Amino acid sequence: MSRIKDLAKKNSLRLRRKRRVRGKISGNADVLRLSVFKSNKYFYAQAINDVTGQTLASVDSRAMKISVNKANVVKVAEQMASNLKAKSIESVVFDKNGYLYHGVVAAFADALRDNGIKL
Repeated sequence: MSRIKDLAKKNSLRLRRKRRVRGKISGNADVLRLSVFKSNKYFYAQAINDVTGQTLASVDSRAMKISVNKANVVKVAEQMASNLKAKSIESVVFDKNGYLYHGVVAAFADALRDNGIKL
């Protein structure tokens, strides 16, 4: 029973961090917000214009049929960078969605920078 409580507490703390950060950052037509979500199996990212509420570019590892790890997240970041460049977007605000800047989240951000997207 304590494992369930630990997971619930971990998730609630992540959601608190998420809400706190979202109060400070937002995407607009000039600089979009790049939000990421990771599960145990997959990794998702989307570029959002918060003024209009539109998602302009997105990518997910489930559609690419790859699992989540550092090597595969680099492939996801390359796809996201090409989606952003196709829409002539060069810079975004990185929203790590309450996750620590570590592991796959950091690998994704570094791979985006390597592909020419400013974070």
